[in-house]
Amino acid sequence: MSMYPESGLRKPWELEYARDDKSISKFFNVVYAWMAVGLAVTAAVGWVVAPHLPSLFGRSPGVLIACGLLAFVISIGVQTTFTKLNANVATALFLIYAALMGVIISYIFLIYSPKSLIAAFVITGGTFAGMSIYVFTTRRDLTAVGGFLVMATWGLLLASIVNIFIASNALDWLITYAVLIVFVGITAYKTQELKEIAQRLGNDPVMAPRFAIYGSLILYISFLNIFMSILRILGDRK
Repeated sequence: MSMYPESGLRKPWELEYARDDKSISKFFNVVYAWMAVGLAVTAAVGWVVAPHLPSLFGRSPGVLIACGLLAFVISIGVQTTFTKLNANVATALFLIYAALMGVIISYIFLIYSPKSLIAAFVITGGTFAGMSIYVFTTRRDLTAVGGFLVMATWGLLLASIVNIFIASNALDWLITYAVLIVFVGITAYKTQELKEIAQRLGNDPVMAPRFAIYGSLILYISFLNIFMSILRILGDRK
């Protein structure tokens, strides 16, 4: 409804605001759609691989390590070069990454009950939605906090690698809770970043699809880390 009903006209900035809202909505529809596809690919691959995981790991333990390294390379590669990559190539790499993650986390189908998997997914979805709603309603700039959280992820990665060798149960649980907190924050920070990108480039036919895939990958990684943390904290093991 117009702010000026007697004239039937809108102010120029109202028209621009409406266009921004439309471009942001369109952009995030694509981001969330591809994120959902990535999660579906991960779940499907994990479900298929899980029954064969013991024999696969027993004969070729290096396969899982190779999958992990390849997934890491793809993730870093897409995040650092997506502005130059063709959108179709970036999408294909994202789906390959999602499939590799399905192989890596397939063990959850062996050690957690279906009830725990569903509960963790629902809780993660609610947490993720809550952070997204917060971003679209707050006026707070999360840039400073986000920079700290991104640095914290590298610290957690290093701590996880160290803990492979020292096998500290206490450190393992500390990392689990820290990952949950950090990636809940990163979800908000990155969503705000993507919102600002959508305002600038949401209608750009070349750059918008590239940033959308980048956003899908970033939010997929956050969602998966939150899910795995919640599953470990609350999950009922078989």
